[in-house]
Amino acid sequence: MDWAAELGFARTYMSEQVILVRLGVAAILGGVIGYEREANSGGAGLRTHILVSVAAALFTILAFEIYYLGSATDAGRVDPIRAVEAVTAGIAFLGAGAIFRGQGSVRGLTTGAGMWLAGAVGVASALGFYIIAAAVAAFALIVLGLLKAFSHKIVGRDHPHHDREREHDL
Repeated sequence: MDWAAELGFARTYMSEQVILVRLGVAAILGGVIGYEREANSGGAGLRTHILVSVAAALFTILAFEIYYLGSATDAGRVDPIRAVEAVTAGIAFLGAGAIFRGQGSVRGLTTGAGMWLAGAVGVASALGFYIIAAAVAAFALIVLGLLKAFSHKIVGRDHPHHDREREHDL
């Protein structure tokens, strides 16, 4: 594999197979959340949530690969938590873009929160916490699906903009 090193291929601390599995888990679980959003007229759906989750997973994996690379080369202090903070800030920016005001109501909060959660699922997948990532994705489906009907039934009776919000629920 000398030719690969000469072309600039870096050796990873984790095996490429493990990295690909972690990215795959992030894609699947982010897709589960995104599918629910798309099926319920969310502004950001399947593809967006998959991309957010995989991007979060990749940034997390890269942060730890950089950490191990820095440890191996004695390049000084490397702080992988900064990459996780950057992922969080980036996802918050995307989520904020999905939120807007119009006709006396705020829309897109659930979509923004779903994107943020998909990012967290991506980070958990990247760290290999598959059970936690899957449990959180399942929890998201419960909150987004089952609680939507409950909240519209309970909260909707007294809410003056209920019909308009129901049409535009993102």
